[in-house]
Amino acid sequence: MSILRVEGLSKNFRGLAAISDVSFTIEPQSITSIIGPNGAGKSTLFNLITGYLPPTAGAIHFKDRRITGMATNRIAELGVARAFQIAKPFRDLTVFENVRIGALFGKAGPRDVEATTRRGLELAAMTDLADRPASALTVGQLRHLEVARAIATRADLLLADEPCAGLNPTETAAMIDVLRQIRASGITVVLVEHDMPSVMEVSDRLLVLDAGSLIADGPPSVVSKDPRVIAAYLGTPDV
Repeated sequence: MSILRVEGLSKNFRGLAAISDVSFTIEPQSITSIIGPNGAGKSTLFNLITGYLPPTAGAIHFKDRRITGMATNRIAELGVARAFQIAKPFRDLTVFENVRIGALFGKAGPRDVEATTRRGLELAAMTDLADRPASALTVGQLRHLEVARAIATRADLLLADEPCAGLNPTETAAMIDVLRQIRASGITVVLVEHDMPSVMEVSDRLLVLDAGSLIADGPPSVVSKDPRVIAAYLGTPDV
């Protein structure tokens, strides 16, 4: 059973097709990366899945429940969380307090707020920074905090928006370790990411968008050799 199913999804803005008839499924406990050139529709796709935008056509199902056009808070209550590229924490609060706020919201049902907070910190490798004010974190640490807050909502599906963008090699390796640990914990991960070495290393599967259309879908080793993907995004090496 797929955890996420997208069928014939389209989104038009004043006649311009940002997403055009896109269909795919996401399997549980996998890491899938969505790649493509700037303007391909990656962020729009995330906005449609999380309810920030209504689709022009098509359907989205989470765990076989139709969530098309559902309000963002209702989608979060079902177990979908999003980690944004630009973290906006409560800067005067500690890391623990920021993650605890995430644990107070999110997926519906009974919750142990303290235990959920600590699990989010552990999975995002933030336990040692729990007492540090958010204002004192580096860019890389803020990315980890954003992921921890999303996990603390008790999400079953994490949508992460460019978690490796702008990070140095050490920070990137640490984020890849976190994403793998999240998957190992049972959470399904979908990334929008431009850092191709990271994508190739961490992904079970790639979805490639170009001009709003899905042009490739498969394992990284196969997709990276697809002529359409090379022409649209990866480029050909200089001879």
